[in-house]
Amino acid sequence: MSVRHFLQFKDLSRDELVYLFERTRVVKERFKRYEPYHPLLDRTLAMIFEKSSTRTRLSFEAGMHQLGGSAIYLNTRDTQLGRGEPVEDAAEVISRMVDIVMIRTFEQAIIERFAAHSRVPVINGLTNEYHPCQILADIYTYIELRGDIRGKTVAWIGDSNNMCNTWLQAAEVFDFNVHVSTPPGYEVEPERAGLYGTDHYEEFADPMDACRGADLVTTDVWTSMGFEAENEARLKAFADWQVDAEMMQVARPDALFMHCLPAHRGEEVAAEVIDGPHSVVWDEAENRLHVQKALMEYLLLGRIEK
Repeated sequence: MSVRHFLQFKDLSRDELVYLFERTRVVKERFKRYEPYHPLLDRTLAMIFEKSSTRTRLSFEAGMHQLGGSAIYLNTRDTQLGRGEPVEDAAEVISRMVDIVMIRTFEQAIIERFAAHSRVPVINGLTNEYHPCQILADIYTYIELRGDIRGKTVAWIGDSNNMCNTWLQAAEVFDFNVHVSTPPGYEVEPERAGLYGTDHYEEFADPMDACRGADLVTTDVWTSMGFEAENEARLKAFADWQVDAEMMQVARPDALFMHCLPAHRGEEVAAEVIDGPHSVVWDEAENRLHVQKALMEYLLLGRIEK
């Protein structure tokens, strides 16, 4: 199989993603049974971080170990990338020494430049524009708990950030709907989100209207990494966009609540919601581990029928 990258959600087809979710179920069941499974024996993952992380580093590092491989942590501050080495040169060198690369950085253009010069698969661990591995985990979690997501409604409340953009791409791939509610000035930018059209999302001025009848309500911090200088202004602008019990009450009775974490209780979500019966944030966090194992297996080995 030729080298494949996963830089944004739509890089994989619906058929490929359905396969990944089936593999996720298999590798998760093996993990729960403490059954050794080492298809990536002697394979090495390089993890390049320009943005700080807890879940991304832990899930990739533990996941590669569980698949029989090894992972190397690289922070740009501690490498020549932090001293101005061209991204293209780093890609040429790193991809000759490892089997797969995960990058967590700022602009999407950085990871695209790296991938263009890489001999091995490159995975987007988060950029300003997209967070595809998180949405893989979110959709798998929904399917695991509620079944097919096709035709369902996801309410996105808050900033039209990398998470929102990726939900919008996923809606086009899996044919579900996204209700987006953002404060004025923070609306969806279709071109930045990489959308083909507007058939799968609708914008709402009132977050309560966006949540009405939703199957899944989700949000993220009001100030993403790299936008800290805007924090004070954002706290004021987003004050009415906290996901609270009233919003969950107008969603479907069996609606799920998700958050990619870390969360700020009392800001983007009320404690009674994230710690309440609708919340599946811990399942969601764990599933990062399993979907990424399935993703790495697929990018390196192709389809496995066992």
